[in-house]
Amino acid sequence: MIPFADLLAAPVRQSSVLEETAHRAWPLPDDSWVMAQTWDDLLFAHWPVEPAGLRGRVPAGLQLEEHGGSAWLGITPFEITGLRVRGTFPLPRVSRFPELNVRTYVTHEDRPGIWFFSLDTPSRFAVEAARRLYRLPYFQAGMTFERRAGGVAIESVRDEAKAFSASYRPTGRPEVAGRGSLEHFLTERYCLYAEHGGRLHRAEIHHRPWPLQSAEATIDLNSMPPDGMALEGDPLLHFSKRQDVVIWPLRDVAARIG
Repeated sequence: MIPFADLLAAPVRQSSVLEETAHRAWPLPDDSWVMAQTWDDLLFAHWPVEPAGLRGRVPAGLQLEEHGGSAWLGITPFEITGLRVRGTFPLPRVSRFPELNVRTYVTHEDRPGIWFFSLDTPSRFAVEAARRLYRLPYFQAGMTFERRAGGVAIESVRDEAKAFSASYRPTGRPEVAGRGSLEHFLTERYCLYAEHGGRLHRAEIHHRPWPLQSAEATIDLNSMPPDGMALEGDPLLHFSKRQDVVIWPLRDVAARIG
């Protein structure tokens, strides 16, 4: 159960992210954001992959981005809290749930963003709302997210083919990534892309710069990458304790795919 004080504090804390915008690569949208949420105890686990292995898995209207000669696949478990519609308070029964994302990095019209291969959560409400409003590939999964000894243990099972089990914790002090660094490339992204009806869409997001910590993780099971893709070597790991986020509606970017 979320403490009542946290439910009351979330709207002010989330809205305050608009006070800091100098780190953005382009201005905030002119219209109003419509949804806010907070991401707690997030792990960024990233693997370099051959660009050819991902290029055919993103829409033709998007440019797959590379850093250091590699494309990157990210797996990010975290807990959403404080989910709410603008002008409302978070509702206790639907505003908190864990999530597990699989993503890569793309750009369109000079706006670097995120392409999601999948988003898993046990929340049926989140799955149905995000599929309808943001056209994202959300899936309902059985999931546990437990805080243990300064870290997190997560288990997620969607079906016999897609599962993830890991424990992780931070090991360093929070720092903001410098521009041009790999860490900045992987995390400082202020929009997401989606496809619907053969057209490309984009949703703007905003938050403060990521407070990243070095991390360690034990990954016992990971069958989350796109089918046919194998990950090699140890991932690059970062942890972030909390990030408040506001999100704009999904907009058609007038680019037919294919």
